[in-house]
Amino acid sequence: MTNAARWADVNGAALRYRIDGASGPWLVLIHEMGGVIESWDLVVPQLDREFRILRFDTRGAGMSEKILGDTISLDDLEDDLAALLDHLRIDEPVTVAGCAVGAGIALNFAARHARRTAAAIIMNPAIGITDANRGGLLDRADVLGRLGTRGVVEQSLSLGYPEAFRTADPDHFALFKARWLANDPVSLRALFRMLARMDLSPLLPSILCPVLGISGRHDPLRPTTYVRDVLSKMRDARLVVIEAGHHMADQAPLPVAQAIRDFMVEIKVSGAVA
Repeated sequence: MTNAARWADVNGAALRYRIDGASGPWLVLIHEMGGVIESWDLVVPQLDREFRILRFDTRGAGMSEKILGDTISLDDLEDDLAALLDHLRIDEPVTVAGCAVGAGIALNFAARHARRTAAAIIMNPAIGITDANRGGLLDRADVLGRLGTRGVVEQSLSLGYPEAFRTADPDHFALFKARWLANDPVSLRALFRMLARMDLSPLLPSILCPVLGISGRHDPLRPTTYVRDVLSKMRDARLVVIEAGHHMADQAPLPVAQAIRDFMVEIKVSGAVA
């Protein structure tokens, strides 16, 4: 295993991935829609002495293979993860952790691959979209097709990255925004449309592994009341609220890492130590 980024051609897509940490339980980090491997750069150094961490650019993101058309589904993205684990010969159960749509992938994996899932950690999870918000999301997808990421960046980040977090570390926000602008607009448009079709609600009661929900207190996109409602649909779930907005791995990496560590110790994931 190496901590240098590599690529694997799995499930019909070339995925860029990286492994950090030499020992401990497996922790899979799945970035948000519009994110990349580097979305976790501030979290991983807090955890890689205790866990083996796999992170990857999802299909369409970063330096992974891009998406053509609008046929991508959450099942496709979850199947990519399962195939990547097979490619890496990771046979033991893993803890899947994701933010927003990444959390949706984690929940879908936990539902469809119960024996491969030790636990799930969902941060401001996206399980679908309300009827009231669907039209706006599809409108942004159309703008992406015409104007690219610059045409929607301000609208997309206005709620997800609150002003207080921008001014607290303006250099990091500038990095975050530039990274977001580098998204492939065709792939991002397909993912927007995928989110507009998603509804994971029927799957939630079938998830039996321990689940941690991490809510950003300052996230108007998916507030704590929403995260609590999502967790209520699962048998073994608990909630932690931290001082963060939507993009919590960038805005509050230390509380995110601490919540992950405490949860994995609490549920006694094999190899996790206090």
